[in-house]
Amino acid sequence: MSQETLTGLDDYQPPENPCQQCALRETLLSDGRCGPGDACLFAHSGRQIDRFLRRNREFAESCLDDGFWERRAIAAQYAPVEAVVRLSKDPDETVRRAVATRLTGDALLKLIHDPDREVRITAAARLPAADLPRLMNDTDYAVRQQVARRIPHGRLPQMIDDPEPVVRKEIARRLPAFALSRMARDPDPEVRALAAGRMLPDDAARMLDDEHWLVRAAAVQQAPLEALTRLVTSDPEDAVRQLAAERLTADGAP
Repeated sequence: MSQETLTGLDDYQPPENPCQQCALRETLLSDGRCGPGDACLFAHSGRQIDRFLRRNREFAESCLDDGFWERRAIAAQYAPVEAVVRLSKDPDETVRRAVATRLTGDALLKLIHDPDREVRITAAARLPAADLPRLMNDTDYAVRQQVARRIPHGRLPQMIDDPEPVVRKEIARRLPAFALSRMARDPDPEVRALAAGRMLPDDAARMLDDEHWLVRAAAVQQAPLEALTRLVTSDPEDAVRQLAAERLTADGAP
């Protein structure tokens, strides 16, 4: 080993323990409630901040006005709800998303106008079902999709003409069977297929003439057996003919 290397080792000074500068070192650190690199309120690490506040929730409220957005967002998960309300208009959308997971009632309802779609999605996932119609015409399809998953069945028909197929698919999954015939002319074959697979038998029978094989295949599972016989030989798609034959065989049709 060279003299230069030895000299470098002699000059080495280990980094200063940051806890020496921390006011909590005589209380929480000594009690094992925090630790450098693991659970630290002052680290610029979301993981460490979360671990700290999870163990020491009494510090969360004092962090709601912190200059570091991630510390505010994490604190919003642990601080008392009545204190978290004031972050509803925080400049950082991640903080507001965390706030949306905590609020209820009128405070949560105010977030349906938030400019960030994720905040509105979170609100839609937590609002009482009676308030969801307020978001049926939201500008973002993902918000409307969340609404379609939770809105009362009686309001679902109002969303049948939503411009996004992904929203209409949610409608097709939830509408009662007797109402699904209203989706028989949907422009998207995947939406029609979802509807056909849940329709009443006579309504499903009418879907056996749909132009798309996915729709016909779904309808095979719901249509009356007598309506399937012609498909075994006449449907242009092998998969549909096979499905019809399998169902006829399984159900013991002559």
